[in-house]
Amino acid sequence: MDPELDPGEPRLRVLVMGAGGIGGIVAGTLAEVGADVTAVSTNPEIRAAVERDGFRLREEGEERAIPGRVVAAPPTGERFDAVVLATQPPQVEDAARAALPTLADGGNLVVLQNGLCEARIARIAGAERVIGAIVAWGASMPEPGVYDRTAPGGFTLGRMSGEPDEACRRLGALLEAVGPVTLTSNLLGARWSKLALNCAISSLGTIGGERLGPLARVRRVRRLALEIMTEVVAVARKEDVRLEKVAGTIDLDWIALTDAERKKVGSPGLTAKHALLLAIGVRYRRMRSSMLYAIERGRVPAIDFLNGEVVDRARLHGVATPVNARVVELIHAIARGEERSSRGLVDRLYDETRPA
Repeated sequence: MDPELDPGEPRLRVLVMGAGGIGGIVAGTLAEVGADVTAVSTNPEIRAAVERDGFRLREEGEERAIPGRVVAAPPTGERFDAVVLATQPPQVEDAARAALPTLADGGNLVVLQNGLCEARIARIAGAERVIGAIVAWGASMPEPGVYDRTAPGGFTLGRMSGEPDEACRRLGALLEAVGPVTLTSNLLGARWSKLALNCAISSLGTIGGERLGPLARVRRVRRLALEIMTEVVAVARKEDVRLEKVAGTIDLDWIALTDAERKKVGSPGLTAKHALLLAIGVRYRRMRSSMLYAIERGRVPAIDFLNGEVVDRARLHGVATPVNARVVELIHAIARGEERSSRGLVDRLYDETRPA
């Protein structure tokens, strides 16, 4: 991949709403390859740090600083070819409303959030102006303006329905600077597969209070992850969603537990599924739950957009989701200060949700 944009092409103007881990990596990398990038952050410490030192991107032990622009609100009177929504899910609708007046004719709002947020943004801007971009990599911001790439990967891009169009291809070519891009005609199926993974990884990471690597080595944690994903897959099937493989490799239809596996302590199938989760834990071992970061910063965690969304939809279909429901309760309790993230809390979740 050429690290710079083609000088013969018009310089794309990109507005990135949010300058946390994901937003900072995207804004800094796109600025590095020649896009005209403006990021928006309500955090004055982030704005000051980037103005002073640039976006400081760390990856594989190396750090580079890219000069950048971070402002407090979408700039009045300016127009952008793409608005990248990189806030946490609870803030995404407000971010879309604030940025919409800056979107150029023919421009698109790009949804990076986990969960099923495209439909929410379509109600604000219209489905024809929404592109979904599923993030298959990890990042954190250990201090204002400093961005760690914690896991490799790229994006899956698509429209809410139909085949990817020229706008998707153009955006995909731009985002290749950040990571490999796959275009899909089944965005909903890819979203639900990623949702199942997030409901397990992000939520158990919040309850356990640890990075993915140590948690994935614990058999009880892996079993809980399998139970959570199995419930999500059951709801997706009721919604007639055709699930896509996550990052082209993780088949959620296969990883969901069968009725027989849910009653067994061990079997060849269970062993293979635990082995896959161990491999995921190794690959993403440095990843830490973004919901845990949000709680530590006094913000609302995105649990209602993940496991909570699944539980709400399950009720409509008469599907039981006891593990996801208990996860929602525990994370709200952590956010209220009534519980503390710990390995012991994960053990409690396991004991409370085991079938009689």
